[in-house]
Amino acid sequence: MHYQVVIPKPVQKQLDDLSDDVYDRIVKRIVMLKEHPRPRGCIKLKGYENEYRIRIGNYRIRYEICDQESVVILLHCKHRKSVYRG
Repeated sequence: MHYQVVIPKPVQKQLDDLSDDVYDRIVKRIVMLKEHPRPRGCIKLKGYENEYRIRIGNYRIRYEICDQESVVILLHCKHRKSVYRG
């Protein structure tokens, strides 16, 4: 089953601000979410119903999975120090 990956404008801005090598690594993982929204190594975040995170070096992708609509919504793509701050 294929999922649609939604990248809101604020998250796209976060991606655009990354260096090229980090950007390439992160985009590869985002594309993989279409096939496997819960890949090996993803962590379900406590206190959230459908939020997960993927670790890519010092960066984290936070995302929400809506299984009924087959949609993955990216919430954040930031350095590990700032990804969990409000």
